[in-house]
Amino acid sequence: MSYQNIQTAVQSGITTITINRPQKLNALNKDTIAELSHAVSEADTDENCRVIILTGSGDKAFVAGADIAEFSDFDESQGADLAEEGQRLLFDFIANLNTPVIAAINGYALGGGLELAMAAHFRIASENAKMGLPEVSLGLIPGYGGTQRLPLLVGKGKAMELIMTAGMLNAQEALQWGLVNHVVSSEELMEFTLKIATRIAHNSSTAIAAAIRSINAGFEKSINGFEAEISEFGNCFGTEDFVEGTTAFMEKRKPEF
Repeated sequence: MSYQNIQTAVQSGITTITINRPQKLNALNKDTIAELSHAVSEADTDENCRVIILTGSGDKAFVAGADIAEFSDFDESQGADLAEEGQRLLFDFIANLNTPVIAAINGYALGGGLELAMAAHFRIASENAKMGLPEVSLGLIPGYGGTQRLPLLVGKGKAMELIMTAGMLNAQEALQWGLVNHVVSSEELMEFTLKIATRIAHNSSTAIAAAIRSINAGFEKSINGFEAEISEFGNCFGTEDFVEGTTAFMEKRKPEF
């Protein structure tokens, strides 16, 4: 499928998806969300894809927010539908994906852009990155999972402060708050992210998928995370990767997953 608003590239089992709307600072609109959903789904079902990297084109913005002009005249029902569809198609979809997703944040990640980054399994930022959820300055709240995921990452009090002030964090502040895992220079961002993605790609994809499900289960109120872990742990014993991994260990060689 050809895309208008994103670009995809595949290298050694790693799929990089780049939001490419530089004239809008890579802002998300409905078409871009649909394209991202399709590209992520396609990568997830590709047995050769072991890691997905999300980033933005240029060095100014990862995603500078949602395309406000697209919904500035919406009523209550349309607004709720917009949030529900976006969460279903993309944000919740990514958060629960079996394939690990890394957000490489280059520049501004605001509003829906930060929500997209938070939906990824973890985040790496360039030194010039700035992150925030400024929706209350527009008479809105974050609608793509921001009020739920930010407290899980930085704590309730800090999330309340960031959302209420509509403020921004620089990269070092985001690192201190636990919002990102690493901060590197703009020039090093993709190389550094690819190195981590390559380390992940060398491990068992079935075990990683089980780990993602187990970790996510611990944040679901209706699920006992420990029981989910026991179940996923047991299921691993029935996989080819378990046989290969343990055999390779006993034979003192690297596994070939």
